[in-house]
Amino acid sequence: MDEATRRTHIERVRQDGYTIVENAIEPELIEALNTALTRLERELDARPAMNGFEGHHTVRIYNLLARDPVFERVPVHASVLPIIEGVLDPGCLISSLSSIAIDPGEIAQPIHADDMVIPLEKPHASIVCNSMWALTDFTAANGATRLVAGSHKRGNPDYGGAYDSIPAEMPKGAVLIWDGSLWHGGGANTTGQRRTGIAMNYCAGFIRQQENQQLGISPEAVRGFSPRLRELVGYGVYQGLIGHIDKQSPAQLLTGEGAFKSIWDH
Repeated sequence: MDEATRRTHIERVRQDGYTIVENAIEPELIEALNTALTRLERELDARPAMNGFEGHHTVRIYNLLARDPVFERVPVHASVLPIIEGVLDPGCLISSLSSIAIDPGEIAQPIHADDMVIPLEKPHASIVCNSMWALTDFTAANGATRLVAGSHKRGNPDYGGAYDSIPAEMPKGAVLIWDGSLWHGGGANTTGQRRTGIAMNYCAGFIRQQENQQLGISPEAVRGFSPRLRELVGYGVYQGLIGHIDKQSPAQLLTGEGAFKSIWDH
């Protein structure tokens, strides 16, 4: 992605609350991700959570970085991460990585904002930036994410309230990126086919992650991650201060390599 395109996407998120990156995911990666999710759903006997938020006909699989090496390619993808870094900053973290498969018969998810549990007055600077990877086509009929454009500049919605929204329709291989304050929700699936996506969510480096990456992923697995992925799961230090251990980074303790410079060291 060239710098001009990157800046255009970042500006769309700033202004509208969201952007869609077309042709973001390589076909072979889409196939590998779908294959892994099919296997995991069978092995984990994954079933709908049967609640009003996660759905009664929606299958979700959490903590994907601990499940299969193919998911290591998702958080650092060159079509997505540079935009996230522009909305947040390069010290951002993985908040959660999960799959969301909306089956026929699912009703629309309640409209909500992903950062509404964080007790800050709105509007505020972006602290959460999330993405939805289309592993199948996303249409208005099969459950494409519903968006309330520009709502990231307002307060929180009334959870489950009725709001005018638009479907984020996009072809297989595209990625929807949105500010965590944007009002949105999964759509209803009135078709006979499943809608499958991967929710790759990020947060600012000073915000607690939605999924506990340090306990959810074994140290052995993290040692095999690329240095950037280690930082994204929380083994770095934000702004030379937040997250250090006796003036060492978690990655230093994990691998015995690297160096750490405190914000106070000159």
